[in-house]
Amino acid sequence: MSTHPEPFKPGFKRQDKNDMIPIGLVRMMFALPVAALILVGYASLTDRQRVAIPPSAPVEQSWTISLVGHDAQAVSVYDAEGALLADLEHGGFVTVIQNGLMTMRRRHGLDPTLPIDIVRFENGRLAAIDPLTDYRVELTQFGRDNQAAFERLLTMN
Repeated sequence: MSTHPEPFKPGFKRQDKNDMIPIGLVRMMFALPVAALILVGYASLTDRQRVAIPPSAPVEQSWTISLVGHDAQAVSVYDAEGALLADLEHGGFVTVIQNGLMTMRRRHGLDPTLPIDIVRFENGRLAAIDPLTDYRVELTQFGRDNQAAFERLLTMN
């Protein structure tokens, strides 16, 4: 008879049958990404039309600007002629759009400082549209404050 306790053996089940995470929850954690992958795969393979696209509307006004990032927060905004519109030390939402544009342009091997179009549609929407890539941001969807940040830039022009 040994006086030493039995050595620890790793396993999937606890000896006291008291699992910390119920097995049903674990199964659902794996089922959710599998279901999402199946739905996305089905939509992709069947060329299903996109349904979350805003309704088309005629263009009311369009501006061409360049967004040049300096670091994680600073961004400079230039008009089509290259004149400085704003030099923002903490660009906020403008920096977020510039970072997204920079990422998309690097992915396509393009210069991230090339101009982007800001378009106001007759139905009131404001969008940032890159004519060189498929990058498009509906600025009105991010709230009035963020839309106002771009509208202030456009009134400086």
